Amino acid sequence: MIMVTGANGQLASLTLQELAERKVPALGGSRTPANGQRRLDFDDPATLDLSGVSTLVLVSAGYAEDDLVIARHGAVLDAAVRGGVAHVVYTSLTGEGDHLGFALAHRATERMIKTSGLGWTILRNGLYAELFGALLAWTAEGLESAFGDGAVSAAARTDLAAAAAIVASNPSVHSGRTYDLLGEPITATDVAGKLGVAHRTIGLADYRAILLCDDGMLPFQPPMLASIASSVRHGFLSNTCPDLVQLLDRPLTDPLTVAMDTAATMRPTAR
Repeated sequence: MIMVTGANGQLASLTLQELAERKVPALGGSRTPANGQRRLDFDDPATLDLSGVSTLVLVSAGYAEDDLVIARHGAVLDAAVRGGVAHVVYTSLTGEGDHLGFALAHRATERMIKTSGLGWTILRNGLYAELFGALLAWTAEGLESAFGDGAVSAAARTDLAAAAAIVASNPSVHSGRTYDLLGEPITATDVAGKLGVAHRTIGLADYRAILLCDDGMLPFQPPMLASIASSVRHGFLSNTCPDLVQLLDRPLTDPLTVAMDTAATMRPTAR
């Protein structure tokens, strides 16, 4: 049986949907399980029952500081060994993202997986096209960001979910492989152009100040988002790789359209 962790999250729920469409039996695990799901709380080891699971799709629990994320993933991997799981598919971060503020937890988890004795496949996901669109701010003149003219090889979340489902459906074919799952490079100016508005670049100091003034953010989030902006701005996330299109065996969902659609939904309504 396949289990997908974080089942109520966006990537995990899409992966379960992909598996269902492929008629591959799979079970969701979640801290707050819906009907038919198994309770799986990374912070409560007593709930980490992976008995009967042959393939575990470990969707990163990255919404925290590094020490907590790594501890969570370590607890799940220990449970996988105890429960007799044969193969772990881990949703990690693109290889070009080592300088990002949230890379360390991913690389530490990859290392734990490779030394766990479990079969494994690492899916190094590129930045979500949806996230790129969501990070563009609306002003009276159009869009604003700290991305400058930098490009990012973003991928649609649906494509990354499909790749996870493909690998989980036949893990032995992908055993010991690390895939870099990237789309085609897009820029903030590209998104603005598709929306028929201007794009204005702000400095990284101004962007960080905006983030620090957002009371809704947790302490680790402003440096994480600032690292994304700096990396895009300075051309560190624009590499390409054929792994995603080869896994899917079809054209990729256009990341520019996805980013544009996301940005459009955030556009303030005229009063």
